[in-house]
Amino acid sequence: MIQKKVKFIAGALICLCYFLPAEAFKLRNPVQTRAVASFSTLIPQAQFNKLFPLRDKFFTYPSFLKAVQNLAQVKVRIEKRGPFIYKITRSDKRTGKETVVRQDKDWNESWAQQKEYSSVTIDYGLFCNNQDLKTNQKELAAFFAQVAHETRNGRDGQFNDGLMLKRELDTVKNYVVNNVIYPALPGKKYYGRGPLQLSYNGNYGFASDCIYGDKNKLLSDPDLLLKDPVVSFETAIYFWMTPQGIKPAAHDVINGKWKPTAAEQAKGWSAGFGLITNIINGAIECNKGETVAPMKNRMAYYQYYLRAFGLTDTKNCSCGSMQPFP
Repeated sequence: MIQKKVKFIAGALICLCYFLPAEAFKLRNPVQTRAVASFSTLIPQAQFNKLFPLRDKFFTYPSFLKAVQNLAQVKVRIEKRGPFIYKITRSDKRTGKETVVRQDKDWNESWAQQKEYSSVTIDYGLFCNNQDLKTNQKELAAFFAQVAHETRNGRDGQFNDGLMLKRELDTVKNYVVNNVIYPALPGKKYYGRGPLQLSYNGNYGFASDCIYGDKNKLLSDPDLLLKDPVVSFETAIYFWMTPQGIKPAAHDVINGKWKPTAAEQAKGWSAGFGLITNIINGAIECNKGETVAPMKNRMAYYQYYLRAFGLTDTKNCSCGSMQPFP
């Protein structure tokens, strides 16, 4: 069942990304063909259906592939001055067009230009697309495991109940916080929706900026995640690929790109499936030993999906001794 979660809130008052050196944009049309082709091979429809036998009919295989195809055309550069001043540039690989979709009003102020500058580039076309079949399968197993746990509605140990729920069960709370850049619209609720339970108005707005280049698409209609399965899957891929505050991207963790510092190692943070659980729901499930049921369920799902791909992974799968991300 879906657990109550502590979610990262993106926006003007909250730090978004763990920033890495900027990368140059490489605008090449073949990315789309390569990404789509790899997914039809990586996860054929028959296998997808077998892994999610009780899924809601809303979550179709074609909608998942379409979400992968759409986001394969998007690259985002997030620049920051100091902790809270952002500029987001979105690139469409099909046209080569770069568009500034967010630039905070203080970005060009002289005092802001004296702040520490950092930048990260996110290529959503790299989702499970590292040109190495086993690495791609391992990432997809980790993604499916987290998705299955977040959307399950059945019995432990059956591994057949993923993608059954489109939203969290408790919709009473609004999940609204004050946010200058991504304000909640009157009457809208931003509770968890989609395969990875996108929550809070700040996250809806930031995801909308990155995915569509328009913050209002999801801010004004958060129920799009319940009406359009492609949109729903797109938000899950976005969440998987995008660093959050000091949290690295799940994509970078499972592929070994993220390397912990000595200070991070002292907190028990190490690359592996356990750190992804920490990213998603660490305050609830991590640093509480090895018997926490939700954490164990995520791990069990991961092992189940790994076996489906003929893989094994036993390194750093638990977050039982990891300090939660703040």
